[in-house]
Amino acid sequence: MGARCGSSIIAILALMSIATNADADVRFGIAAEPYPPFAWKDATGEWVGWEVDLMNAVCRQLKEECTIVEVTWEGMIPSLNGHFIDVIWSTMSITDERLQAIDFTDVYMNTPNVLIGLKNGDKELSPAHLQGKAIGVQAGSVHVRFAEKYYGATSTIKIYQTQDEVNQDLTAGRVDYVAPVALVADTFPKTDARMNCCELKGTVPVDGKESSVGGGVRKDDPELKVRLNAAIAAVLASGECGDITRKYLSIDFVVNKVRSGKTWCDSVHLTGKN
Repeated sequence: MGARCGSSIIAILALMSIATNADADVRFGIAAEPYPPFAWKDATGEWVGWEVDLMNAVCRQLKEECTIVEVTWEGMIPSLNGHFIDVIWSTMSITDERLQAIDFTDVYMNTPNVLIGLKNGDKELSPAHLQGKAIGVQAGSVHVRFAEKYYGATSTIKIYQTQDEVNQDLTAGRVDYVAPVALVADTFPKTDARMNCCELKGTVPVDGKESSVGGGVRKDDPELKVRLNAAIAAVLASGECGDITRKYLSIDFVVNKVRSGKTWCDSVHLTGKN
């Protein structure tokens, strides 16, 4: 989603979850749609994934009781500003547009965007080379803006409600490429059906802050932002973010990369320990 964005629909799921979790100290909003390797439900119905483990580590630093509230992706920002959740914790890229509506914690993850396509060994990604091809992207994500900006004049951009729908159509051959973030690309080709159909083509340009992910917080809650920033910094400095990453991914990370005095889990290349 990773790079996903919200519009104006408050999720019914969020309202239902609030009714049962009203006593929780910090309510973390996670998109109800599965988005591996970041967040999905296992066979027992429990939330698992990279971002879930990172949330748990941050909550241990906060010394708070935390709960997950399921929200549709489109309902994330309205749910936050409506006080149905306290934090958006769902691979949300920091963009100027979103900063008009909400604030963000310090960056906790930075990852390039990529293209995945049908397996044919062709890694050329110029707009001219992709002329006439179909590129699938998730609605409301920064990938829509990227695809339209760089490939809209030469390719057909197909927009889907969830990343899972995008991936399914690539596997079925209904689109030629999909544009997720690199961490999704790391797990995408490893499913049985996709090992035979698809391959990572390479990284693609990102504008401004849009590869940087942080926790979304309300502008009127600066105290929580300060506490979350301290907790995130402690998790990153301890190396725990790297431990979490190795549990789910083969992408290599620099955990304590410094820029403007900040640190984050930063994916640096796509050639890790496959």
